[in-house]
Amino acid sequence: MTVTKRIWLALLTLALVTASPVALAHKASDSFLYLDSGPAELRIDVALRDLALLTGIDSNGDRQVSGLELRQARPEITRTVESGLTLSNTSGICTLSGREWGVSQHSDGSYAAARYSIECPDGGPPVEMEYNLLFEQDALHRGLVSLDQGGQERLAVLGPNARTLDLSSEHDAGYFGVFTTFVHEGVIHLLIGLDHILFLLVLTIPATLATYKSRKSSTEAPCLRARLVDLAGIITAFTLAHSITLALAALDIVALPIAWVETVIALSIGLAALNVAWPVLGNKTWKLAFGFGLVHGFGFASVLGDLTSGVSGLAVALAGFNLGVELGQLALLVLGFPILYYLGKSQVYRQAAVPVLLAGIGAVSLYWVVQRAPLF
Repeated sequence: MTVTKRIWLALLTLALVTASPVALAHKASDSFLYLDSGPAELRIDVALRDLALLTGIDSNGDRQVSGLELRQARPEITRTVESGLTLSNTSGICTLSGREWGVSQHSDGSYAAARYSIECPDGGPPVEMEYNLLFEQDALHRGLVSLDQGGQERLAVLGPNARTLDLSSEHDAGYFGVFTTFVHEGVIHLLIGLDHILFLLVLTIPATLATYKSRKSSTEAPCLRARLVDLAGIITAFTLAHSITLALAALDIVALPIAWVETVIALSIGLAALNVAWPVLGNKTWKLAFGFGLVHGFGFASVLGDLTSGVSGLAVALAGFNLGVELGQLALLVLGFPILYYLGKSQVYRQAAVPVLLAGIGAVSLYWVVQRAPLF
């Protein structure tokens, strides 16, 4: 296979990824479950947009859920949510008795919220919960759990490959379990966040070009080591910036409207792509990475902020999630940069592939801006 064919094959692969469902560029599909062991109670919040995949909640098909539609669909929503939950102990399956029902607001929109009391056959607390909601419709869906056991709070994540949670305190995995769980979720969140991946790609492209100039030298085409050093500085700036705002947002110190955060994230991708061709924002890529990284951190925090406010293990979950995001970044760079560096030696890559790539990323970015901005 010729170099030209390899380049266009790589571009085709990226185009197919970019053409994936636009939902991949948004906050991941999450439900929130809050369990209290004394008395045994459960509150579950499920996004209205997710319920639309399971029920006829949007009866007129206008992609908006009115108060009337929500009230009419309440019995169906209740049956659907309850069918995806099973709590039990050694005496058998526990019963969910509805206490309150309504609508809650999370960072990404409206959720149907229901509160239940849990009644087990022997009168004791449940020791196991199985969650099976939405996995068939969205393999990336997660059930984020906050469990209060006698004032001791812990966090857990339920997914397609981990649908059952042990609720007994003697099996509490402790902070290490919370840490490893959220490391994994951080990796997953980075890898399914197409907007963050495209931003990383745009930051990486300049270091792959044969005409690239190192920030420490005016010599053209520096060696691979010099490029890697520069790239490490850029990624470090991005990491530091989003770590700062991730912590500020998840700790509820700074709160920004998620719709505007997602809009600015989309805009940052287009501006970064434009800056590669015409450096209107300057040649200091690390400064660009730091500035926009501050905004991307608020996007990452939308996953944790809705679940962990006031939880004692928040710092552990935050550290694990942030580490997971960084591991996901490094994995992408380790796999992708050598390929792009090799392609960067080709004139076809520099004069054809990169312009097409940047134009495509810019177009996707503008589409996301229009889609996400609250003004449209």
